[in-house]
Amino acid sequence: MPAFGLISAVSLSGCLSSSDSQTADPVVVENPVAYVQRTLQIEENSGTLVEDNLADPAAFRPGARLYLKPSAAAGASARDITSRAFAGAGFLNDDGELRYDVKDLHVSQDGTRLLFAMRAPEIEDADDEDQPTWNIWEYDSASDTLSRIIGSDVTARAGQDVAPAYLPDGRIVFSSTRQRTSKAILLDEGKPQFPGLDEDRDTPAFVLHVMDDDGENIEQITFNQSHDLDPLVTDNGTIVFSRWDNAGQTRDNGVNLYQVNPDGTGLSYLYGRHSHDSVSDSSDVQYLKPQKTDSGAVQVQLRPFESSDYASVPAEVSVDEYVEADLRLDGTAGAGQRTLVADVGFDGEPSLQGSYGSVSPLLDGTGRYLVSWTPCRLRDIAREQIVNCTQERLDSDAYEPAAPVYGLWLLDVASGTLRPVVQPIEGEQFDEAVLLKERTLETFLPESQFAGDQGVLADDGYGVLDIRSVYDLDGVDTAPGGISTTADPVQTPADARPARFLRLEKPVAMPDDNVRDFDNSAFGRSRGQLMREILGYVPVEPDGSVRVAVPANVAFAVSVLDADGQRVGPRHQNWLSVRPGEVLACKGCHDPNSDVPHGRPDAARIRSGPGRPPPACRFQILNPRCSLTWAKPWRRPMPG
Repeated sequence: MPAFGLISAVSLSGCLSSSDSQTADPVVVENPVAYVQRTLQIEENSGTLVEDNLADPAAFRPGARLYLKPSAAAGASARDITSRAFAGAGFLNDDGELRYDVKDLHVSQDGTRLLFAMRAPEIEDADDEDQPTWNIWEYDSASDTLSRIIGSDVTARAGQDVAPAYLPDGRIVFSSTRQRTSKAILLDEGKPQFPGLDEDRDTPAFVLHVMDDDGENIEQITFNQSHDLDPLVTDNGTIVFSRWDNAGQTRDNGVNLYQVNPDGTGLSYLYGRHSHDSVSDSSDVQYLKPQKTDSGAVQVQLRPFESSDYASVPAEVSVDEYVEADLRLDGTAGAGQRTLVADVGFDGEPSLQGSYGSVSPLLDGTGRYLVSWTPCRLRDIAREQIVNCTQERLDSDAYEPAAPVYGLWLLDVASGTLRPVVQPIEGEQFDEAVLLKERTLETFLPESQFAGDQGVLADDGYGVLDIRSVYDLDGVDTAPGGISTTADPVQTPADARPARFLRLEKPVAMPDDNVRDFDNSAFGRSRGQLMREILGYVPVEPDGSVRVAVPANVAFAVSVLDADGQRVGPRHQNWLSVRPGEVLACKGCHDPNSDVPHGRPDAARIRSGPGRPPPACRFQILNPRCSLTWAKPWRRPMPG
């Protein structure tokens, strides 16, 4: 077994080697480092690691603690800063252990405060609904104080809260199952309030919320039907986050990067929809944990939902210039993604380069990273011994992967070296290391203000969907004879137009079994397909354009219909939403089997027809109470 205590540096050449002690580094010496240490959970029968599943953000992995070191130097002592939260409160289990969980560390702009998610120890013999919830906590290093952001126990228990980040104005954006606005809408519809399950109907959906720094004024800003996770506040003030696109019939079911403003406006796809095979043809990776980098690219962890070794591929994606790993915004081919270290182990496959867990850029201009890393280790099956990897052993059936030993290291990509920050310990995992370091304050984006008709719609709880032409399919004019011809009633009478109506559908939130135990037959052919409720219908103009007011703060999808109400063209497979008063403008429609950039406003698409300028002041309204023109409900069966 490797003598980890003797390792002072690692060369990324496939073997462990000692080297001279590291020289003084101002960034390493002067800045405190916080990290999580947790005990690895081992299956009793197989001796293998218990898999984690990122599709379940509320999963509880007891045995974690949050530590703080005065510097990232290997010899600096560490102290436990979170166990005090449960001291003397009867949280010890029958074995006298204090087993809680901590994750999702985020540092304030001034480098003195630390946000994180923490869950109290399990209550023995209690039902699941009576167990503690994940809450957002803050540690202030200047005063050495620890506090829960939401003071009220009742409010804190109202949802699972994870993945916090500071906004430039001092508020906090986080991911939560609270679904505050969505539950209020359920109440308006005469339904009981409950958090809707994700589209796999496994756990309540986590979506983005914002709140004041004292836990007041909690507001929901995204309305996905599966998880929205890991918000990153970028320098320009927008929020980049990981969205699970999991609509029931979505071909590319996966986690992609999206962006949104802090008030919930400007939601759009950003990167990754057709890039899930960008690491390995045999692996379906997700785009997780976005972070800033020195270069302006976005740092991500690429890994499958479920993992038996907790390993990921650290990579940078150029979201300013690319919409996919191999596709620029202008539609030309290129390489918009690079891994920090080549040929690393992940998805249960060992590598001489070892495996990485979390990755945190130092942001000091050097391109270095704090990483959680384990060397490649194998178990000699016959001798039941753990040994280091060699290529010969990797190729042999006499060895199998051994449990990882994730320590904390300073990765220098340019020199190809790792220097120790916290030495690994057998059976433990060191993870999520972050420097408490001052950084430039991000741009503050004020809340959107709407005037005129948009202001009226905002007051009534509506936004606008503006489609330039449903005949524009990924930049191709699909209208018979072209859009100009179809738009001319002399050349194309109404009965000859293929697109006559647009149907808007919203998902029906699914409760857990405690609220209502549904049989799977209620969901049609696909277990993962949510029920849909028809919001209404609106006529399609001769040139294919549609401008319609839709309920705000509600996920919805659209279907293009013919004169008989039959759906024509591909099914829309991603949930849309608008905030009150917001206009969502679409150039056209999209074929989900196409790799053409779609859903990102600055991605280029060829426009085949002139289209009609949108009307200046009036919209079709999906609401019979409104004084403006509204779309009547359909009067015949809808088989489409």
